[in-house]
Amino acid sequence: MLIYCDQITTRFVYITDLIIGEMLGISFRITSNREEYISTSEARICYNQRSISEKECLIIPSGLLNEKGIGHQKPGVIDFAGTKAIYPVYTKETCMPFDIFSAVFFMVSRYEEYLPHMRDSHGRFLASSSLAYQKGFLKTPVVNVWVKELGHALKSIYPDISIKENKYSFVPTVDIDSAWAFRHKGFFRSLGGFIKDLMELDKESLRLRFRSMLKMSEDPLDTFELMSSLHKKYNLRPLFFILFAQYNEYDKNTPVNNIHFRKLIKSLADEGVVGIHPSYASNENELLLKREINGLSEVLHREVTKSRQHFLKLSLPDTYRNLLAQDITDDYTMGFASEVGFRAGTCTSFLWYDLELERVTPLRVHPFAFMDGTIHDYMKVEAEGAMNLVRPIINSVKSVGGTLITLWHNETLSDWRRWKGWIPVYEQILKEASEEKINN
Repeated sequence: MLIYCDQITTRFVYITDLIIGEMLGISFRITSNREEYISTSEARICYNQRSISEKECLIIPSGLLNEKGIGHQKPGVIDFAGTKAIYPVYTKETCMPFDIFSAVFFMVSRYEEYLPHMRDSHGRFLASSSLAYQKGFLKTPVVNVWVKELGHALKSIYPDISIKENKYSFVPTVDIDSAWAFRHKGFFRSLGGFIKDLMELDKESLRLRFRSMLKMSEDPLDTFELMSSLHKKYNLRPLFFILFAQYNEYDKNTPVNNIHFRKLIKSLADEGVVGIHPSYASNENELLLKREINGLSEVLHREVTKSRQHFLKLSLPDTYRNLLAQDITDDYTMGFASEVGFRAGTCTSFLWYDLELERVTPLRVHPFAFMDGTIHDYMKVEAEGAMNLVRPIINSVKSVGGTLITLWHNETLSDWRRWKGWIPVYEQILKEASEEKINN
C-alpha cells in the first residue's frame, strides 16, 4: 500500500505504523510525491483535503498530526459503527466520516492528559475528565472498532488486499500489594497490629491474627494455591506484579529481605511472569525505583522488564520516562482506578509516544480493561452484580480480536471482609474470558 501525505510528520509516521502496520498488518510506504502516488498500482490511502486520484481511500486530515507542541484540543464527536468517533469530517467523498489517524493519535498518545486537568488525591488523571467518559464510549475499545471499519472500507475498494485477522487473547494479571495479612511482617509491625486490633476491639482480626501467627490456620491473604489452581484449570499463565518496597504509608508489603517473601516470589515466577509493582513513593524518586527493580531482579536472578504502578500512579510523561531509564520495556498501568473500560480507547498494546519530545519510544503500553477494586470500591458493585458489569467489556474485546487484560489482587480471593463471596466472581471471569466465543 502507498499512503499519500503532503506533510509527513513524526506523529503521522507513528500512527500509520500502529494502524496500518500493526493493527491491519498491511505492508505500506508513505510518500509526499503526487506523481509517484498517482502512478502506483498499489492500494492507496490519500491523507489530504481533497481526492487526487480516482480509486483511493480518502481520509481528510483535521490538522492535529501537523501540529507541534501541545495545544487546546476539543474534538467533535459523532455516532459511528454503534459507538462514537472523534474529529468528524462533513463530506461524502471520504471512505471514513472522521479523521481516523488523528482520532487514534489523540486516544493512544493520551493527549488530554498533558492538558490542564483536575487530579484526584493521589495525583492521578480523573476518569471523569476524559473525553471517552464524558461522551459515553469509555467502555468500548473504540480504536479497535475504528480500525476494523477502516479495514472493511479498504477491502471494499481493494478486494484483493490482505488484512490481518486479529485473534482474541486473555492475560490475567495480579498485583501483590500485601502477600500476607498477619505473617512475616516483622516484630514491630506485628506488635503494632496487635495493639491496633485491641484498641479497635476488632475481635475477628485478633482471632485470625493469633491463629495465623501460631499456624493454626492459613493467613487470609495467602490465596496463592487457590489462585494457582484456578489459573491451571483454565490453562492460563498470569502476570504477577510484586510490590518490592520499604514500608511506608501506602507501601505495606512484607519486608523485602524476608526469606518467606523471597521464596514466594520465586514460586510465582514458576507459575507465570513476574514484574515490578513500583512503590507509591518511587513515582517521584528515580533512585528508589532503580533500587526496587534491582532488588526484585536479584531475587529472580533475571532481568525485570515488566511493570505496573502501585495505586496506578501514572503521570505523563515523567512516569514512563523513569521506567524507560530503568530498561522497563512493557508497562501495564494504562487503565483507570475509578472506572472500568479503556483509558486509551484500545485493547491492543502500542508503543508509547512521548508527546513533549515528539518521539516514539520503545516502551510498549498494555492497557487493562477492569480491576477488582474499581468494581467494588469505586463503582460500589457487589459480587452478585459484577459479571453484569464486566461481561459486556469482555465481549467487546472478543468482538474486535483484542487482548483482554484484567487486574486482580491476591486479597480479593481471601473470602474475607469486603471480599466475601468474590472467589466465584474471579473464576467466572477466568471461565468466560478464556472462551473465544461471545457470552450472553
